Amino acid sequence: MRIVVLGASGMVGSRVTREAAARGHRVLALARKPASDDPAVTPVAVDARDPATLRAALAASRADAVVLAVRTEPADRDFLVDTARTVLDAAARTGARVLVVGGAGALRSPGRPELLVADDPAYVPEDLRPVAAAGVAQLRAAQEHAHGDWVYLSPPALLEPGRRTGRYRRGGDTLLTAADGRSWISAEDLAAAVVDELESPGSERHVTVVHREGPPAA
Repeated sequence: MRIVVLGASGMVGSRVTREAAARGHRVLALARKPASDDPAVTPVAVDARDPATLRAALAASRADAVVLAVRTEPADRDFLVDTARTVLDAAARTGARVLVVGGAGALRSPGRPELLVADDPAYVPEDLRPVAAAGVAQLRAAQEHAHGDWVYLSPPALLEPGRRTGRYRRGGDTLLTAADGRSWISAEDLAAAVVDELESPGSERHVTVVHREGPPAA
């Protein structure tokens, strides 16, 4: 496949870029200051805050899939929503599949399906609620968009750099926990899940993953 990764210099985007290239896909790495020595990766300088430039880059990419993996610190809800809409607009014209790497806050809380993780103080303290709410708004933007070929992938509660094990459990729109009771995954394994989802798309629009002990996921 020809895969565009927007946010290719970030924690998740950089790992998705490497994972996809390692599997033989052609990757266009979009970021403000992209860089790569991998011949399978084409760095493209794009500022996601410039919608016109972003639309032009996506239109010229001839991509089969676009991975949206941008984040802001502090959380910028308007930027995340507007960027999702811009990407979905472009994909609707080209027919590309869109995978949004979102936030755990958009998931349902375990045991309390009426409550989103973003609204559950057991998982999201008050100071992190703006971050969680921004992820929820990003999902809503996708749900309200006319483009039909997208999936929103929520990480578990904790996402951090680590190592690639290839072991994870996939679920729907409810937060998952690992065997040790924690809700976590390495950024490397999340990247593997992203590329798995592109290679073998499921039918769900909102999915999540969590670390799993044992043999690699099939």
